[in-house]
Amino acid sequence: MSIDAKLAELGITLPQAAAPVASYVPAVDCNGVLHISGQISFAEDGSLIKGRLGEDMELEAGATAAKRCGIMLLAQIKAALGSLDRVERIVKLGVFVNSAPDFTDQPKVANGASELMQAVFGEAGRHARSAVGVAALPLGVAVEVDAIVAIRR
Repeated sequence: MSIDAKLAELGITLPQAAAPVASYVPAVDCNGVLHISGQISFAEDGSLIKGRLGEDMELEAGATAAKRCGIMLLAQIKAALGSLDRVERIVKLGVFVNSAPDFTDQPKVANGASELMQAVFGEAGRHARSAVGVAALPLGVAVEVDAIVAIRR
């Protein structure tokens, strides 16, 4: 089954890949390894998912924000490669969670993005990961996720 068919089966429609908001490029292919810049949490309607976990946002909402970051990662990968079928493996996700000082469930928030990659790519979606709490993220968003992806030539 193609990845586009898998996305349709999961009820996921990819948004337009977001343009960079500063001085960087969305993706860099270095010898068959695609590095995707951090993608922030956008809701389906295009609005930003803002908040701080452990302060004004609950765990489930944070996991949803991480999933939405994952969907934008998929949009960036498709824009860079032309087809998600060129993904050989999701190698690593870096998940940054806007967290109150005493919030310690960053790995549970990050699962929103991780579980998406596994649902879309199966075993090839299982990856290494970092889940880090931070004091602030760009534009006040709740979550940002970057990725390293092995690609087929």
